[in-house]
Amino acid sequence: MSVQERKERERAGRERLIVATARELAEQQGWDAVTTRRLAERIEYSQPVLYSHFRGKREIIGAVALEGAAEMAAALRSATSAADGPRARVAALARAYLDFAERNPAVYDAMFQLDGGLAFAREDTPEPLRDAFAALLETLGEVAGDGVHPGVFTEVFWAALHGVATLTRAGRLPPEYAEQRVALLVDRLAAL
Repeated sequence: MSVQERKERERAGRERLIVATARELAEQQGWDAVTTRRLAERIEYSQPVLYSHFRGKREIIGAVALEGAAEMAAALRSATSAADGPRARVAALARAYLDFAERNPAVYDAMFQLDGGLAFAREDTPEPLRDAFAALLETLGEVAGDGVHPGVFTEVFWAALHGVATLTRAGRLPPEYAEQRVALLVDRLAAL
């Protein structure tokens, strides 16, 4: 291994450590607790080293969001691949999405609530975000219905899932109706 390869590997390792530490701190104490000073202390590197990887908290949030998008895409695909038939796939997708949001609140916030400097629904949208949407579209596109643009249907279904996830987490929706909400989304919105 060349010196350059070793340095690149070490740099990538430090970046993974920074992102993992930010994510852990955010999940434990919320995003307000994630500061470059605290991160530098926790990873035992100086703040200038941290700034050599990320210009600030916004870029760290973006990195966590990209990592989360890749994880969510994998979770959605795993859930839908195990389901048989369109209704079962849509229900599995909805449950997997809501489970991901519940299990990873800080990551979910980084993906959809906080400014991570990422472009959505544009030419320069990063690949992990595109792939997460594609994971939704793969299942929802097949049930969009005649004359309905699959991408637009996916956006509306996604918006409904996001609303349910956000309102549930905020304590605005009673938890005992969680399965009924999924059934309504599947049966009424997806018309299955």
